[in-house]
Amino acid sequence: MPKAPLAPEAARESAAPLLIEARERTDKLLAAWSERALDLVPGRDGAALAYALQSPGKRVRAALVLAAYRSVGGLSPAIAGVAAAVETVHTYSLVHDDLPCMDDDDLRRGRPTTHRAFDVPTATRAGFLLVPVAALVLAQAARDLVLGPAALGRMARELFEAGGAEGMVGGQWLDLEAEGKALDISELTRMHQGKTGALIRAACALGGIAAEATGAQVAALRAYGEDVGLAFQVADDVLDATGTSVQLGKTPGRDAELGKSTFVGLLGVDGAREEARRLAERAVEHLSRAGVGSKALSLLAHYIVTRES
Repeated sequence: MPKAPLAPEAARESAAPLLIEARERTDKLLAAWSERALDLVPGRDGAALAYALQSPGKRVRAALVLAAYRSVGGLSPAIAGVAAAVETVHTYSLVHDDLPCMDDDDLRRGRPTTHRAFDVPTATRAGFLLVPVAALVLAQAARDLVLGPAALGRMARELFEAGGAEGMVGGQWLDLEAEGKALDISELTRMHQGKTGALIRAACALGGIAAEATGAQVAALRAYGEDVGLAFQVADDVLDATGTSVQLGKTPGRDAELGKSTFVGLLGVDGAREEARRLAERAVEHLSRAGVGSKALSLLAHYIVTRES
């Protein structure tokens, strides 16, 4: 008999220790890399790069890396470096997503966006610079995990394909093309499987690769990430429609202002919430079928669809 889903408050409380751990360990590494950025890149560009790297966040993707790694037997604390690489790519996407030519946001994670703190050309360059920084972070993590070149190559391909034209960039392109247009559910799903879902899927697969898991285990983690990544976006659409700037740390209602199709627009708030729950449950089923330890990943899936920010 299937277990009843956790109540929203219980889901958030149960996932909290892992999220706190991921945030503390990832933030510590990113703070160190932000200091290095000032030496790697001189002047204003380096300052903007450091500012972006120090952006606070929930670190859900980092928590997924840690949970996926441990679900297939990984033990090393050095996995935090892989999580930091994922968060660096995520930060790159946010810096560019906030630009005036994209979503034109003034706030991100409760503070001025990079182009507001500096200027548009500087923020644009800083966003691009975050990609090679992510490669440096990932390479260091592989050394710390004592992984060979083949494993590093697999991780790099997973991460940067997710962040490129086949993932985030392609999804963002579709998002810009879709402004002012009415998308159906399949078109909207395809767009967000790239824009939001690709990096979440990669975070889960990277945890498995870093633990040198079997092909079947990595495939199950990737399938989990595919569904939980889409659930994350559905929940985001609900929050954008119902949350406040204090809750979200950014300006709410931007999707409606920009004329974007959303899951809330297609399904309604209640329908979108139900779809997010369905996707989260299906995500965990992928792990159960493959015999992958799913407790922490299950908690994160429930947290993702019940979070309030």
